[in-house]
Amino acid sequence: MKPSSSLLSAVAFAALLSCAGTPALAQAKFVLKLAHSDSVDMATSRKAVMADTFAKEVKARSGGRIDVQVFGAGALGGERELVEGVKNGFIQAGLASGVMANFYPNAMVTDIPYLFPNNEVADKVMDGPFGQKLSADFQAATGMHNLCFGEVGFRHFSTGKTPVHSPKDLAGLKIRVQETPLYVTEMKALGAQPTPIAFPETYTALQTGVVDGEENPLPTIIFAKFYEVQKHVTLDGHNYGVDWFVMSDKFYKSLPADLQKVVTDSAKSACAAERKANRTFTANGAKILAEKGVTVYTPTAAEMGQFRAAAQPPVIDFLKTKIDPKLIDSIQAAVKQAEGGK
Repeated sequence: MKPSSSLLSAVAFAALLSCAGTPALAQAKFVLKLAHSDSVDMATSRKAVMADTFAKEVKARSGGRIDVQVFGAGALGGERELVEGVKNGFIQAGLASGVMANFYPNAMVTDIPYLFPNNEVADKVMDGPFGQKLSADFQAATGMHNLCFGEVGFRHFSTGKTPVHSPKDLAGLKIRVQETPLYVTEMKALGAQPTPIAFPETYTALQTGVVDGEENPLPTIIFAKFYEVQKHVTLDGHNYGVDWFVMSDKFYKSLPADLQKVVTDSAKSACAAERKANRTFTANGAKILAEKGVTVYTPTAAEMGQFRAAAQPPVIDFLKTKIDPKLIDSIQAAVKQAEGGK
């Protein structure tokens, strides 16, 4: 029995639609809004470098099929607002650091004091199986993708009058900290008097003696001109900050498979560029501070051991009340492995 001409026409039309649909999807264009709250000056801002690298990589790799629109300097809000925007799908992607613990408490695990001895170990841990597992858990818990880990970098102490070489030098000093329980716990463990103050008010607090010192990565100390009111910097690297590159799950899944790969590969390039820029800023930072009349001190191995012994146990005990203790064991094991099993 021969099929009717109308049936043949229907089949042919359906086949035509099927063939036409795939190229149409492949050529569809997408708008990707990427937000961060840092300066847009790539000579000083690691996130500006990260965003610019990502935008250029995506444009080149996608042939212009994804239009990345960068909104820096808090144009779409502070870190909390932009991550909320990503989570709700109003913003496609964002770069954020300390605020992530508000959305995903396990993010605090990388804040264990004196966890990473250097950049190389941090890279191996965050780019390796531990970092991949953390990102997968983050997606399951929040519905957001973490495309890669950038870095805030190592945090150091600056003080106005008292040089800090070991924990005993911090005894009684009022140290400005972020309004975060973990940092308060850490400073108390080191013998200091933690004083939470909003970042915009920190310079004045240092200048007027409300606090004796503060702690931040070197690029931040320089950007904020704390060297004008702080004459000592101690390169103890007590915490290593992580930048998260988060993306809306809804947006990511709306992309064809080839463009998902473009986004993922471009993000990895952007995180690598950010780390490189941040480390250049940091390396130049010590020299700039010295030229500004600041005494820059690097603790000895014995002094670093004293810092670690004082700060790590209390903070780990605190973290065990907030996150899964197995996660703490996991990152410590990953650090040991990255160090070569020492």
